[in-house]
Amino acid sequence: MADVHNKETRSYNMSQIKGKDTKPEILVRRFLHARGFRFRLHDKSLPGKPDLVLPKYKTVVFIHGCFWHGHAHCKYYVVPKTRTEWWLNKINTNITNDQKAETLLAAMGWKIITIWECELKKAVLDDTLARLVLSILGSKQLQNK
Repeated sequence: MADVHNKETRSYNMSQIKGKDTKPEILVRRFLHARGFRFRLHDKSLPGKPDLVLPKYKTVVFIHGCFWHGHAHCKYYVVPKTRTEWWLNKINTNITNDQKAETLLAAMGWKIITIWECELKKAVLDDTLARLVLSILGSKQLQNK
């Protein structure tokens, strides 16, 4: 199946896809900030440049797009029918890089929380954000003991 756009249109569409400050990321940032959590964004000194770093809680948060990070068994992760091999290589590289970053962060003593794009849809948003707060606070309570 051929692409429905010409090369220039497809290139423009792809250039508009952001790597940071995405809608799911901003949603989580606003939620946490409104509840008094303070964090750093995209800390380049940490493996994988986590989307949010909460130093007080020794916690990092990754907010992954289901397509770009290959969320298994998710309806939002569909392998494109054109250039399938290229896309699978790209997505599998992202998955490998995510795993490496998480391994390094865990070895450094960081708690890692991954939120998937599909977990921020309206039907499950409140539950996801409540679990996020509990996960963050749980790591602080363990440090105080």
